Amino acid sequence: KKGDAFTVAKIAGINAAKETARLIPLCHTLPIEKVDVQIEEMDSAAEDARFRIESLVRCEGKTGVEMEALTAVSVAALTFYDMCKAIDREMEVVRIRLIEKRGGKSDFLAEPDSKS
Repeated sequence: KKGDAFTVAKIAGINAAKETARLIPLCHTLPIEKVDVQIEEMDSAAEDARFRIESLVRCEGKTGVEMEALTAVSVAALTFYDMCKAIDREMEVVRIRLIEKRGGKSDFLAEPDSKS
């Protein structure tokens, strides 16, 4: 056993956000102030379990931290998959997207979507 999948995936996501500049070429190292990763089950009564993974990253700087947030979610999802693949090999990681960004050159807010 590797431990609790939720906790390990959350820690992996936080670590990944901090290592984004090492993982993605030409991505600058940023003074990250906060990283939070949340994983929640969407509908426990459904036949196919679904989970939402969200990341919040904050930084006082002139650039946005969307790459750090997307990296956190991606690595958390991959870690969750790795820890649960013995239970279900047909799991899918789908729809990784930016929901909101404030600061940097421009702000961004995704349209509300029932698929999120």
